[in-house]
Amino acid sequence: MARQRLPIPPHFNPDKVGEVWKVAYQERAADAKKWAKEHLLQPAYKDKFRISLLLVDVQNTFCIPDFELFVGGASGTGAVDDNRRLCEFIYANLNVITEICPTMDTHQAMQIFHSIFLVNDKGEHPQPYTLITLEDIEQGVWKFNPELSPSLNIDETYGQQYLHHYTRQLQRGGKYDLTIWPYHAMLGGIGHALVSAVEEAIFFHSIARHNQPDFQVKGGNPFTENYSVLSPEVLEDAMGEQVAEKNVGFVKKLLDFDAVVIAGQAKSHCVAWTIDDLLNEIQVSEKGLAEKVYLLEDCTSPVVIPGAMDYTEQATAAFQRFADAGMHIVRSTDPISSWPDIQL
Repeated sequence: MARQRLPIPPHFNPDKVGEVWKVAYQERAADAKKWAKEHLLQPAYKDKFRISLLLVDVQNTFCIPDFELFVGGASGTGAVDDNRRLCEFIYANLNVITEICPTMDTHQAMQIFHSIFLVNDKGEHPQPYTLITLEDIEQGVWKFNPELSPSLNIDETYGQQYLHHYTRQLQRGGKYDLTIWPYHAMLGGIGHALVSAVEEAIFFHSIARHNQPDFQVKGGNPFTENYSVLSPEVLEDAMGEQVAEKNVGFVKKLLDFDAVVIAGQAKSHCVAWTIDDLLNEIQVSEKGLAEKVYLLEDCTSPVVIPGAMDYTEQATAAFQRFADAGMHIVRSTDPISSWPDIQL
């Protein structure tokens, strides 16, 4: 017998999804215990068909209007609309979602994709959304900022060599040029926190199903971008010395679930490259595992900065490639029991 979607708990206010506020933990915990009893929710460890919900970077910095990197998508309100649907999806499927894994993009000021890392001959730093190419580094348009050497525990020569190596590796990888992003997802800041409505839904699930969410922190390495939670963009420096490593344990954990559902921001960047890395691991081990991955297409939006950049086409192409590899494109409003290969 198919599991029925649950009603949405009365505390959820869809009009507040685009705002930052304090979650009333004690009150929500009491509500969740009562809700679990009322709807006969079992502890998650009893699930026979285990579902992981991977939420990529559902943080204020990407999801709240007027924050640093709000993902508006084509509509201009993308991430807010996505998260309203995401919260409703979590509540409606409390009885079948086994575990929620939120990733947390986590940065400090001195990182290779922030303005302060580079400088020109005039002492100026690149503006946000500047694309830094290998040719820019080779021609001396931008250089490593030597003032950062003591803080990063490297010398100026190494910094410049590494910058050249890094942009060359990005060019070879065929993804994006080095993008200078606005300072965002700053560790300890409000932008770093989960969206309040989503945090509340995750907390409610944790209490109702007796299951701890598995937070995955990424992006803190000053020497590489880390769009994907599974692997940084560059792993070694020019001498072959390791500067970062893949999140091998988390890949294995995800693939041990019967189904992995993925949503979050942004569809064109951190979501796309997380899925891409997961697909690469699947193709190395067992291609059929792609069929256990489900992409919530209505809970993610691409980066669109009017007048600067629009990655809608790239995001659409990436999702088509994932579908062609066997992954399922689904909508949050459809019952999970109706999705292909789901055995609830």
